[in-house]
Amino acid sequence: MTTHDSKATESQEQRALFQWATLRSGRYPELALLHHIPNGGSRGKIEAARFKAEGVKAGVPDIFLPVPRGEHHGLYIELKRRHGSRISQAQAWWMEHLLGQGYCVAVCHGWGEAARVIEDYLQ
Repeated sequence: MTTHDSKATESQEQRALFQWATLRSGRYPELALLHHIPNGGSRGKIEAARFKAEGVKAGVPDIFLPVPRGEHHGLYIELKRRHGSRISQAQAWWMEHLLGQGYCVAVCHGWGEAARVIEDYLQ
């Protein structure tokens, strides 16, 4: 919740979202299960090959809340910067298939939008 900068990076947005989740965990204890899936980032060839062999897959959404609500098994969020970013073809593929498996999936631009999506999901 420290970022009000419209040029904040995805990493800064994500840190702000997890700060928010910590502060809201009294109202929503399920937020203790919210976690980041570290599939992105730049890596050297050796590390990238090791991660791929260990099951890392391009396009998996950034954040997962493994809490069922209604017809959904959990919530996946692809968190983007507030301006100037869009989803990749691999991300679109994953989102389509996760929806087909009964998960709620959202693309959120900035931590504030992600926080609203999470609160709406949990209520």
